[in-house]
Amino acid sequence: MKALFIGGTGNISAACSRLALERGVDLHILNRGRRSRSELKDATFITGDFSDAKKLGQLLKGERFDVVANFIAYTPAEVERDIQLFHEKCDQYIFISSASAYQKPPTHPVITESTPLANPFWDYSRNKIACEDLLTRAYRQTGFPATIVRPSHTYETVIPVAIGSWEDFTIVDRMRKGKKVIIHGDGTSLWTITHSDDFAKGFVGLMGHSFHITSDELLNWNQIYQSVAEAAGVELKAVHVASDFICREADKIGEEWIRGNLLGDKANSVIFDNSKIKRFVPGYVATIPFREGIKRTVEWFDAHPERIRIDEKNNALLDAVLNAYGC
Repeated sequence: MKALFIGGTGNISAACSRLALERGVDLHILNRGRRSRSELKDATFITGDFSDAKKLGQLLKGERFDVVANFIAYTPAEVERDIQLFHEKCDQYIFISSASAYQKPPTHPVITESTPLANPFWDYSRNKIACEDLLTRAYRQTGFPATIVRPSHTYETVIPVAIGSWEDFTIVDRMRKGKKVIIHGDGTSLWTITHSDDFAKGFVGLMGHSFHITSDELLNWNQIYQSVAEAAGVELKAVHVASDFICREADKIGEEWIRGNLLGDKANSVIFDNSKIKRFVPGYVATIPFREGIKRTVEWFDAHPERIRIDEKNNALLDAVLNAYGC
């Protein structure tokens, strides 16, 4: 099988690239060449600017792929570019959407691929929905071979908390310094976090349908933050703050994105039904519990000090909310 991954070296996609290579895929990776490629030395790298459709067409002239997967398309314009570019160059186009596109707030706590797509709170999610709509129309009108995948809070090289970190190390740094961190609400809403290696098992086996791929492990936010603190080797000092209060204070300091992140995604309990991916990818099962996976992630940061980046905007956000809350 010959495949093209657009991205291919990121938090989710690197694990998919590793597994595809292990399974003998002739893998080509198109990206800007800004991330390390050493662990993917058997892949063929194509360096290019995704925003320049004309140059991309020249780079890929004469190429045809069994599978094209775009891990970094976020807007309908980017998907429209891909439809034009790959409509005669691939047998399957996989779009990485997001489980945040599912109905918020949900009318039923168990999410399946048939759950409606509607998120009035978050532009990111609405753009992903618009991309899916565009691909669905392209399939119906021209037979464009689209497959849609919806990851939910997948991690390997990021710290997957609700607020306070993502690609940066801020939340672990605060914990190690004995500072307080914020858990939205009372921390008891249920959530699903999936390690990228587990996501890759489902992804590499996909053919021709829309899926979400998540772990079956259910955790509440108290357990998630407790596991991060244990991985950091410190005692958790958490303050529970209502999501609405957090969003109001975030708005005051120009961090309006928090509103979509919390109210449009993480303020509700969500349980994913993975029956569909298990039918289409026999033997798929997530095997990395969060307590183990997050230890790997913290160790990955600790092993290379240059990876440890403290985001002062995250510190300012947490401190502003804690001060307003009287802590």
